[in-house]
Amino acid sequence: MIKKIGVVLLILLATSCNELQQVVNQLPGSSGAGLSNEVIANGLKEALDQGIDKQVRKLTQTDGFYKNELVKILLPEELRKVDKTLRDIGLGNLADEGLKVLNRAAEDAVSEATPIFINTVKEMTFTDAKNILLGNNNAATTYLQNKTNTALYEKFKPVIKSSFEKVGADKIWSSIITRYNAIPLTNKVNPDLTDYVTQQALSGVYKMIAVEEVDIRTKLSSRTTDLLRKVFALQD
Repeated sequence: MIKKIGVVLLILLATSCNELQQVVNQLPGSSGAGLSNEVIANGLKEALDQGIDKQVRKLTQTDGFYKNELVKILLPEELRKVDKTLRDIGLGNLADEGLKVLNRAAEDAVSEATPIFINTVKEMTFTDAKNILLGNNNAATTYLQNKTNTALYEKFKPVIKSSFEKVGADKIWSSIITRYNAIPLTNKVNPDLTDYVTQQALSGVYKMIAVEEVDIRTKLSSRTTDLLRKVFALQD
């Protein structure tokens, strides 16, 4: 998922410390003797700090969504004709502002993801971790998505709704839709933007996790510690 997500997914909170040590002992090129429980715990903290938290922070920054082409929230299908029409009649600035506030709301919401991800990883079993390590290139992302999607939606949606109110998105989009609906021969629109942006924010989070997961699984240069190199040698 993220820098060092593999360490979290393999050795984070296995069913017992003995099992953790057994896994390490089985890794190619590892005697296992040098990895105490304290070292493993420190590896967990480092992975969390530079993994989940780092990736989430990136998306919560100003333009974390808006200027990231991988996750930038575009208009829903029914509003793309609104965007085009506004630009055609010289209201491009209004259209740009409408798009920006959708992304700002997602940036506000994603900060809610960190504790949910951390709690999910803590609940991971030894079997889960082993299956994820030896799974396909997005096995960790898929696991997290299956475990966290509902909880994140419930956290994101009220934050996005509040953000719309804070940045004036509700007024901006009310103005946009009112102007569009007043144009002769257009079909009236009234989409549920809160639900749409919530879903898009979730999609963006998981997409960035998947990018980082593939990176650490496939690039030796991304395995920046001995522990990462030893752990991921098992899946090579």
